[in-house]
Amino acid sequence: MIRALPKRYIPFIATAAVFFLLYGFGVMHFGEKFGSLRNIVNLVGDNAFLGIAAVGATFVILSGGIDLSSGSVVAFTSVLVATLMQRYGGEGPDGLLAAGVIAVSLLVGAILGLTMGALITVYDIPPFMATLGGMFFARGMAFVLQPEGSIGIRGEFFSTTICDDWAIQLTERVYFPFWGICFLIVLVLGFIVLQRTRLGRSVYAIGDNETSAKLMGLPCRRTKLWIYTIAGLCSAMAGVVYAFYTQSGDPNAAVGLELDVIASVVIGGTVLSGGSGYVLGTLFGVLILGLIQTLISFQGTLNSWWTKIFVGFLLLAFILLQRVFASVAKSK
Repeated sequence: MIRALPKRYIPFIATAAVFFLLYGFGVMHFGEKFGSLRNIVNLVGDNAFLGIAAVGATFVILSGGIDLSSGSVVAFTSVLVATLMQRYGGEGPDGLLAAGVIAVSLLVGAILGLTMGALITVYDIPPFMATLGGMFFARGMAFVLQPEGSIGIRGEFFSTTICDDWAIQLTERVYFPFWGICFLIVLVLGFIVLQRTRLGRSVYAIGDNETSAKLMGLPCRRTKLWIYTIAGLCSAMAGVVYAFYTQSGDPNAAVGLELDVIASVVIGGTVLSGGSGYVLGTLFGVLILGLIQTLISFQGTLNSWWTKIFVGFLLLAFILLQRVFASVAKSK
């Protein structure tokens, strides 16, 4: 007799089913071009920076928190990368300079995340308010660095090495971009941390019931500091990848991205109240958002704002699904 499927897997399976249904719909209506390898590669590559930020947000939401700063940190980091490359480009080996700039940008993102985590854990400031402050701070700093708007990135390393040399050739005309590789690496690392480490188990325990986690002796404050540091690091990495992708830094970039990030995580099956969800579900959530945009693009007659309408519908549907399962579990 086949064992009943654990209920915690149902939201993830529902997300995967929605993705494959949408993909099958696209192939049936738009033919082989929609289902081509190039389109799949573009789906992953075009949403890489969103996906990396969403991996960090998965940690936060699993713990029962929220992060509103991710879009602003992406913009700030992209501007920081472009500004440093513009200012110091041409001095010394281009690759070494780029590596140093990227390291500094990631460090700044991690420090921002750690600071917000400290405000939440030490001073008991609600995550909504702490990360809202972080959102305004990061966006403001982006405009301080570049008050006149977008700035291009100077250096052959970004324009040639990353875009061409570090891409993986899949067929004669299809290349998997380096920023897509970065997304997959972050995704795998996030999966390992959440599923195979003590930190990951602590994240789930805090999200499920923080009071019980404290009674079990788990280091809740230290874990939360790690959670928001990881989220800040992932947002900074997303900003670096955005700089790879656009070859620029823009203080106006990623406005509202934090909402897309949260939507991706929730559509991916992670419960907003915390304690249940998987980073692989976040992958499907990100791909669903990208797939909806691709379907509307192929259709050609719908306004791009229909993407928000469909995403909103899916988000409400998954939240209702979570509430139903929570009510059933409580009644039992």
